[in-house]
Amino acid sequence: MGMCLSRSSGPVKKRQSKRLTNQSAAAVNGGGSNRWSRNRSSKRDDSIIQERALAAAILLQQQMQNGGGGGGAVPFDRSASLRYPNSNSKKNQPLPRSSSSRARSLTDPLLQPHQLVNQEVKVDDLETNHFVLVHGGGFGAWCWYKTIALLEEAGFKVTAVDLTGSGIHSFDTNSIASLSQYVQPLTDFLEKLADGEKVILVGHDFGGACISFAMELHSLKVSKAVFVAAAMLTSGQSALDMFSQKTDSNDLMRQSQIFIYANGNDKPPTAIDLDKSLLRDLLFNHSPAKDVALASVSMRPIPFSPVLEKLCLTDSKYGSVRRFYIETTEDNAIPIALQQNLISNNPPEQVFHLKGADHSPFFSKPQGLHRILLVFFPQPAPLLCLSLRN
Repeated sequence: MGMCLSRSSGPVKKRQSKRLTNQSAAAVNGGGSNRWSRNRSSKRDDSIIQERALAAAILLQQQMQNGGGGGGAVPFDRSASLRYPNSNSKKNQPLPRSSSSRARSLTDPLLQPHQLVNQEVKVDDLETNHFVLVHGGGFGAWCWYKTIALLEEAGFKVTAVDLTGSGIHSFDTNSIASLSQYVQPLTDFLEKLADGEKVILVGHDFGGACISFAMELHSLKVSKAVFVAAAMLTSGQSALDMFSQKTDSNDLMRQSQIFIYANGNDKPPTAIDLDKSLLRDLLFNHSPAKDVALASVSMRPIPFSPVLEKLCLTDSKYGSVRRFYIETTEDNAIPIALQQNLISNNPPEQVFHLKGADHSPFFSKPQGLHRILLVFFPQPAPLLCLSLRN
């Protein structure tokens, strides 16, 4: 249910390819000898790859033999490509950037695998290594695909839920009558956790109200709660109360809202849809075009009744869970001034500032969001230091 400023679409700078282009190949005489040279080079590369694979297999076998057969995890010291670098490559060459057309800045550096591996990180020794990602209004579990991949690659367990009537959940949005019904997939998931098992809840947008509701019901099963540009409400407050604080200064939000009256125009609205032509300006002004396209065909209406419902939160349950907030500076859906007002009224343990992020940082700043989520695992100290560099 968030929004963002639109950016001008200029030409995308492409990285120069090291391969011969069609034009340069046509300008080269004696192409047959060049092809023979390339074929020979290709065979040599294949031989090098085979040697590396064999060396890696031997090393893995030695590690397993030295492990004592106790069933423990096999220590893994970087990847084979880092252990046996190509002799023609430059030292400390950075990993390739993602396929996103957005230029990467120092505020959103690419986290390299060796920053997580080879640091004696024992994820299983932490209080929890399980993230549960909760989408915002109109979104679904699909919006977290980049965050899921990054966290899983780092060794964490990740669950992204579809709330009732969202994502691929088949329930009719117009028939959702309460917040508890809307949040039921999340509360059912928490209820089924084993005794003593805890998770980290991450809520975006209206998902902030949803994880707050779940924290009140299952506080003993939540290790930490992270609010990402989210509705971090106080007891007795509804999401509508929060959003009404900014409607006077946000004409774009009003223009984008399409109220649905499934029970008749003389009855209260049953859902709110968003004008697809305004999605980029509202939610994704700094996000890659491919993610905007994904959202435009995936977003669903937002049930109206849960937005109206006031939360009942207690200090003994909701208040016992450690809370953190991630601000998004270029957010038009929940502007930074409103985010700071939420923080002031209901102070969390710590606030993180994600510079250059629109309302959907899982699209616009996936690496920056990932780095912040890693901060919640401060053991051992080297991991914390590495994750906060630059």
